Amino acid sequence: MNFSDERNLASYFIIFAVLVITGLVLWNTSLFLQRLKKDETIKTQVWAQSFKALSSSGIDGSSDISLDDYLELSNLINSTNTTIPTIITNSDGKPRRDPSSGKIDILGSTLNIPDDITEKELINYLERMKSENEPIALDLKGSVQYVYYGNSSILNKLKYYPIAIALIIFLLIGVIYFFFTTSKASEQNKLWAGMAKETAHQIGTPLSSLVGWNEILKVENVNPEYIVEIEKDISRLKVITERFSKIGSIPKLEEVDIVQETREAYTYLQSRSSKLINFSINLPEESIPVHLNSQLYSWTIENLVKNAIDAMRGKGDLNVDLSYDSKRVFIRIKDTGKGLPKSKFTKVFEPGYTSKTRGWGLGLSLAKRIIEDYHSGKIKVLRSEIGKGTTFQITLIKSDTPIIT
Repeated sequence: MNFSDERNLASYFIIFAVLVITGLVLWNTSLFLQRLKKDETIKTQVWAQSFKALSSSGIDGSSDISLDDYLELSNLINSTNTTIPTIITNSDGKPRRDPSSGKIDILGSTLNIPDDITEKELINYLERMKSENEPIALDLKGSVQYVYYGNSSILNKLKYYPIAIALIIFLLIGVIYFFFTTSKASEQNKLWAGMAKETAHQIGTPLSSLVGWNEILKVENVNPEYIVEIEKDISRLKVITERFSKIGSIPKLEEVDIVQETREAYTYLQSRSSKLINFSINLPEESIPVHLNSQLYSWTIENLVKNAIDAMRGKGDLNVDLSYDSKRVFIRIKDTGKGLPKSKFTKVFEPGYTSKTRGWGLGLSLAKRIIEDYHSGKIKVLRSEIGKGTTFQITLIKSDTPIIT
């Protein structure tokens, strides 16, 4: 098992452990809320029975309880319930009213309800209580009354506690996932940068030797046409070396004509591609200045064109089109290849993705990094249709528009 597998296993284990802990916490919280609600129900039932007993005793002369004792017992009973909102109703489920005034007897029919509550607010409060708990029936001297009660403020607040815990846990999982994802991406970037710089270093030695041998060939009166072609390839190798050496470091951008740079990259590829590929190009006549690194831009065009040629299996039509608006430049490369399903539009830019039996799947990934990370642009699959072809689009900012880095 390599380091990457161990790290993935560790991340899965951590996420699994967090989910298990979350489940246990939520389960125990649910049990606690159920127990608290049950305790409040029992407390309300005890209060209701005490209220019934006291009301049955009365202070109408048929009982030995004095007014002072009655009031003291009433306060004692009410002190057993100081948090649970309670409303006593008639047999029809409506709040009791004062016979003399006809108004709702708020003070005599409610407990733990604000004294300044209006009748309309009290009725709405009662309807809410009816949906929260079953009422307790009281038989008071032949008349049935009901005790409706709601959840205490503590219980209402605790109901949102599991949601808060779940949000915190999922946020923690997101942070863990982000950490491992960015860590993996950073590791890949360092690996690619190291490979690229090592490749540039390895190419540099034989390249210097080739330059020397080319000078010897000039002295030996070799056909000048051969020398010209060799110099072109040496120059190309130098460009490739510069490209690889820039991976992993921020390249220098210069203001250049994007039209000319695109034409040069296109012409080079056209002359070295199969004659079965029908190349065409549409460029504006005027110059368009763009902050660009020429070597990396030509590398991007080369990757996209080679990708298009591979998609067409070496035969088809390939078009390079450049257009612009007031702020941006659009370079579109269209082929008549096998096309892509929409689900692959973003996946093709992921490192390692390839539909070929050979290859590392780095071409489009490097193109995306060059355009988006180094040039603050955008690259995407503009459109594609299975069996008809694909169009890639590069968007760059014109140099008269500030570049955001």
